[in-house]
Amino acid sequence: MSDRPNSEEILQNILRDVQVGGNLTTGDITQILNLLVVIPQPKSFKPKEIPHNVPRSGAVKFVGRAEELVSLSQQLQANNQLVITAINGMGGVGKTELATQYALIHLLLSTYKGGICWLRARTEDVGLQVVQFARIHLDLNPLEDLDLPAQVQYCWQHWREGDVLLVLDDVIEYQKVQPYLPPSSRFKVLITTRQRLGISIKELSLDVLQPEAALELLKSLLKETPERIERELAVANQLCEWLGYLPLGVELVGRYLARKQDLSLAEMLRRLENKRLDERSLSKSKSEADMTAQRGVLAAFELSWQELKDGDKQLGCLLGLFAAAPIPWKLVEQCLPKEEAEDLEEIRDDSLLNLHLLQRKGEGIYQLHPLLRQFFQYKCTGLEKAEELKRSVCRVMVAVAKDIPQTPTLQQITDVSPTIPHIAEVAKNLIQYVINQDLIWAFLGNAQFYDGQGLYNQATPWLEQCLKVAKNRLGEEHPLVAQSLHNLAGIYYSQGRYSEAEAMYLQSLELRQRLLGEEHPDFARGLNNLAEVYKSQGRYSEAEPLLLQALELRRHLLGEEHPDFILSLNNLGILYYFEVRYSEAEALLLQALELRRHLLGEEDPLVAQSLNNLAHFYYSQKRFSEAEPLHLQALKLRQRLLGEEHPDVASSLNNLALLYTSQERYSEAELRFLQALELIQRLLGKEHPLVATSLNNLASLYDSQERYSEAEPLYQQALALRQRLLEEEHPDVATSLNNLAGLYKSQGRYSEAEPLYLQALKILEQRLGVNHPKTITCRENLAHLRDRLS
Repeated sequence: MSDRPNSEEILQNILRDVQVGGNLTTGDITQILNLLVVIPQPKSFKPKEIPHNVPRSGAVKFVGRAEELVSLSQQLQANNQLVITAINGMGGVGKTELATQYALIHLLLSTYKGGICWLRARTEDVGLQVVQFARIHLDLNPLEDLDLPAQVQYCWQHWREGDVLLVLDDVIEYQKVQPYLPPSSRFKVLITTRQRLGISIKELSLDVLQPEAALELLKSLLKETPERIERELAVANQLCEWLGYLPLGVELVGRYLARKQDLSLAEMLRRLENKRLDERSLSKSKSEADMTAQRGVLAAFELSWQELKDGDKQLGCLLGLFAAAPIPWKLVEQCLPKEEAEDLEEIRDDSLLNLHLLQRKGEGIYQLHPLLRQFFQYKCTGLEKAEELKRSVCRVMVAVAKDIPQTPTLQQITDVSPTIPHIAEVAKNLIQYVINQDLIWAFLGNAQFYDGQGLYNQATPWLEQCLKVAKNRLGEEHPLVAQSLHNLAGIYYSQGRYSEAEAMYLQSLELRQRLLGEEHPDFARGLNNLAEVYKSQGRYSEAEPLLLQALELRRHLLGEEHPDFILSLNNLGILYYFEVRYSEAEALLLQALELRRHLLGEEDPLVAQSLNNLAHFYYSQKRFSEAEPLHLQALKLRQRLLGEEHPDVASSLNNLALLYTSQERYSEAELRFLQALELIQRLLGKEHPLVATSLNNLASLYDSQERYSEAEPLYQQALALRQRLLEEEHPDVATSLNNLAGLYKSQGRYSEAEPLYLQALKILEQRLGVNHPKTITCRENLAHLRDRLS
């Protein structure tokens, strides 16, 4: 004999709690819902004593709505007044099911002793239904010679005693049902609608299910074969996500899977992704007659579509072209420049938002449900202006992409972030509507967004895809193909993939030479960047003629006062510094500085850059008294021109700290290293290569002071960050390995140092060559360590 309480005992306990506390709790609701699943009509369910026409629920298990049921109970149980509450939300979100569950719960609790009257507001006349209910369930017979409103009023006046629940399901126009509403305070009116009805009515806006509740719903529908969910749990979550956690979508797909027991969840997801709203699992079949919902997903959305005017439909279709992500409203306005902003706002607020076809996510930010987005795309195919809308979205997103800075600050990244998914959408799905001259920008904008944050691995696929698309549309022989090769080479260079960067730059150069000729600024730019690859590999003799050729081309084509010519002077000066040709290097760096001052004046960031480069040159030669004032000038100029919050300010602080370290002014160096690190982390985020550089420099300071316990974790952080952000074989990774090995050597931890030196040497020999200065230094460090071991 079981000691567990039966359903009647559980129900009586809940009734006692309600009588004492006055309100249902989520725990009460959950227990009652469980009763309704196990025993759909227990003895306390007394249809003969409480007149009702509540429809049978088709829910296998009602999940994720306990809090909403509690809210409904609280709103509708207000005493001594007529209460009208509306459940509103998009089609398929479960408004009717929520109302059904509320009614069933309160039938079980005998809350409404005067009865529960369910009226179908969309398909039948409300007044006729009221009179019909009164005749069938209450034995009321209003005089037939009265008009319908008078018959309805007669019914209200002679209704059975006790509180009454009146449910108006799927109201389209509130004004048409309002005349039939009861006047008495004992009537509680519950409305379901896709619209927002106004401030005079209490509203409960129903959203999609939480991910956990959606998964629970899917599990309940596959309860006969639970191993399918267990076996493909990750795919089950992806299915729910693809359906946007819409209850109707999850239920339809779950029921379909229950019928198709040999169909895997992965195959179901593949079919949905392929056929989208046309997938048969999203349509209601004859076998689903027991469902509460009367329609499939497409048909449910179609009802809302029919309520839209032509201008509303156009705006909905435009929104469907954006990515499945929050949409800044300013982008929408830019796509429809001929439309008045106020007119667009009116459509947005009075039609799309009112019908729950659009959601407001924040100030100026809106979003479509994933399935509604697909629905609008489906409708867009038959829209007269569909092509024009697609070209308009492309035009706006290309313009945004062109404005993304190459070296953005964190604030600029934050500002542009909401647009990135939509630029990506153009690149992935609308690129055929982008004009040829703008073809590369959707890809390039995304690449610059990630490149500027040091996220090279995320930037690379965009540039690789850009090259592929450019070749496919424009052919192999086109200037934009050459530019795409050039851009891809640049990201390979940033990743330390020098051999691949070299190959790409050479291809780009050859193509530009053939298409544009050597007398072109783009050809000079290619020479300059190829030289930078050679310089980074220590191939100075190959870099020099390229830099000289670029310099002369720019002098000839652009003149000596053009920024690109001055950049060539600067780059050549740095090369001469690496080649230990100090007098020539100094002369070029001074010339670049003077030209920039002459051309741009003292107050320009490029002047600050030249001051910084010249100062660093003096620092490397231990001409500290000449380096310090230049570093200070560069720092102050950058602070004044760029503000305190800029990466270039952090760079100046870092370089000044390096100078102070060499002068053994350790306290001053530490302060500036810490300032630079904090600033870089705040501006660019903690996951950026420049953060690794700052950590490495601060660690080197502590290392030089024999503060090994403080230096080691910083070296390790810098190494881990570089390994994560850059390739495992990037020269900067080798630098971190070498530095950490040096720390271990200083502590006599030789067995830990040796494998790090070996790893660093392997990277440097492979990436920079055996004769590069960094490779030679690392080899000497390893030899010195082995001398100590012998």
